Amino acid sequence: MAAAMRVAGLGLLGRRASALRPPGAAPPCLAVPVRTKRRLFVPDWARELSPAERESRLRAAGRALPEDRLERAFFLASTADIIDPYVPPEGDARMSSLSKDGLKQRMEKLKQTAASQLALRKVKDHVPDFSTKTFPEKAQEIFIEAHNCLANFNKQKLHSLVTERCYPDMVRGNRYKTIRWSFVESLEPPRVVHIRCNSIVNPSNLYGQVTVRMHTRQTLAVYDRFGRLMYGGEQVPKDVLEYVVFERYLVNPYGTWRMHGKIVPEWAPPKDPIIKTVMIPGPALDSSQAVKEHKEETSEQVQRQQ
Repeated sequence: MAAAMRVAGLGLLGRRASALRPPGAAPPCLAVPVRTKRRLFVPDWARELSPAERESRLRAAGRALPEDRLERAFFLASTADIIDPYVPPEGDARMSSLSKDGLKQRMEKLKQTAASQLALRKVKDHVPDFSTKTFPEKAQEIFIEAHNCLANFNKQKLHSLVTERCYPDMVRGNRYKTIRWSFVESLEPPRVVHIRCNSIVNPSNLYGQVTVRMHTRQTLAVYDRFGRLMYGGEQVPKDVLEYVVFERYLVNPYGTWRMHGKIVPEWAPPKDPIIKTVMIPGPALDSSQAVKEHKEETSEQVQRQQ
């Protein structure tokens, strides 16, 4: 009798709970069957055989083992160096084109344009809107924006403006330093002087590099962590002649031109030395004198606290 009443009470509680639950709601405990990843079972007899015998017997049985080697796809966003770097003529921006040496430089430039024209055709095949007339202005904008990001320590945006090869060269040695850089004006309009196109791993991986000549006026000041001037000056603009290389992964339809590096000619004048702040070491003290001075300092601190 008691057992029958207990069963009836449980049934009544279940009906009340179902009546309180809104229609369409899931039960409190719901078991959903989920299929896990099918694992490959290797029988014991297959482990004792050689790889060739094991593969033949498993294929005869209708099974196949995955390959032992692990293949992973990798993406080369940029090259590791400058392809066939441009050799700037000696005395550029100083020598007149009407002089004897200037005419000789113009003839050498005409000889190098053949390879640049072939590379230009390959670049236009992948980037139809590329033009040597409009690209220098775009390259100068990338150059200015990249240096502003470097001065403001905007690393995320700097990665989108420079390649993986150029980024370490720009940020190396800038820790605990303050950089003040500004673009004043362009003394000569920028122009394309060199175009190269090369493939890596296979012929379909094409990378295009364009060298742009920039003759500008800039200001640069570098301060150390103590606030002392190390290099340059904010009030002294300087004329700078640079050959900047820009690179793009041509196969990627969403790729962009990024700064890849700079070409420094051999005849370029040396840079100004960097003024460093160093600590002048004092006289060497004996161990007894050092302990005595330490005790005197600690006693003075205790007296001040009292």
